Amino acid sequence: MRGTPGSRRNIDAPAARRDAPVRAIFLVGFMGAGKTSVGRALSRKLGWRFEDLDDRIQAREGRTIPEIFQQSGEAEFRRSELAALRDLLADMESGPMVAALGGGAFVQEEVASLLEKAGSTTVFLDAPTEELWRRCAQDVTDRPLRRMEAEFRQLYEARRPRYLQARVRVDTEGRGIEQIVGAIVSRLELTSSEEK
Repeated sequence: MRGTPGSRRNIDAPAARRDAPVRAIFLVGFMGAGKTSVGRALSRKLGWRFEDLDDRIQAREGRTIPEIFQQSGEAEFRRSELAALRDLLADMESGPMVAALGGGAFVQEEVASLLEKAGSTTVFLDAPTEELWRRCAQDVTDRPLRRMEAEFRQLYEARRPRYLQARVRVDTEGRGIEQIVGAIVSRLELTSSEEK
């Protein structure tokens, strides 16, 4: 169903690309949202390749994300993140892919702009801050911006308006990875590799 001028559907994507087939899905959201886990499962279901932007950044820099933050600061990390995204977007021609972005990537104006210009489909994986905090506490990943719970909540609230600009929002609260993948496939009207 097409929206009327000014409706949410009409502003989701540029007019020329709205009905184009999905070739790249970028998962966005806060730390603990499950972008990497869901991304891997979604790529398997679709038979597409999976890319984690944080892995690309670490490979480019020869250091871990926490080391980049500690040794060079967040501004340098954001520059590396943008360069890694440009590389990833240049690789889109090699076939369809699912990519997981770091929690702060989509919040950067230049990142969001690059994704829109590339005609990428963005999916916001959302959950309440209590659940995100709990997931992060159970995870072994070192997260430089996860400190006190109050700061965690403030950072989420500051970033959420930008996340909501993604084409699709999927609530992950209380859902398993396969349920989340199923919701994304359904919302984007995709065909899994088993159905091809």
